[in-house]
Amino acid sequence: MIEVREHAKLGYHKRDWLESRFHFSFADYHDPARMGFGPLRVWNDDIIQPGTGFPMHPHRDMEIITYVRRGAISHEDSLGNRGRTEAGDVQVMSAGTGIVHSEYNRETEGETTLFQIWIEPDTTDLRPAWKMREFPKESRDGELTVLASGRAGDEGALPIHQDAALLGATLRPGEEVVHRLSTGRRAYLVSALGAIRVNGIDVAELDGVAVWDEERITIEAREVSEIMLFDLP
Repeated sequence: MIEVREHAKLGYHKRDWLESRFHFSFADYHDPARMGFGPLRVWNDDIIQPGTGFPMHPHRDMEIITYVRRGAISHEDSLGNRGRTEAGDVQVMSAGTGIVHSEYNRETEGETTLFQIWIEPDTTDLRPAWKMREFPKESRDGELTVLASGRAGDEGALPIHQDAALLGATLRPGEEVVHRLSTGRRAYLVSALGAIRVNGIDVAELDGVAVWDEERITIEAREVSEIMLFDLP
């Protein structure tokens, strides 16, 4: 089964410094039919104005992944971590027993656009942690590369505490990649850039695609595309 969730029909919220689309229920947006997808609880598409951001606030028992699409985000937390994650790169924060953090667009010009993704961990009360890593687009050109994972054998990926994996690929027009789902698993994918085709179904840029009861996912780029796919239990 494949369900396309059009970007324009996602949950929406805008304030003076932040504009967000919600793939699943979040904050004031509530849809009982969209409370998550397996352990995937949140997938937000955020636009943050320069010189603004999320002030210090707490989290607990959640794996929070940030993928920067454009601009950069500056992180600071109660563990003493500081870092700047640029477009095309990924950061992962394991909230564990508790962490307080801020995320700001400290660039002098230009909006920062990013995906904020929350995964429920398979174990609670873990030691909190934060890591970021560069993933040059050339390294995943034409193929799906694991960016963050809790699966055994996914060497080089940022660690998360769940039997799940976030993969990314950059595709040229007409190029395709295939991802196979093991029995009982599902996937959620979004094209961060460009229109695509998923198992023959046309999907626009930034639409969400929920996939289950499928053995094979074929993703074809209709134009230059940047794909994000979460393989989930």
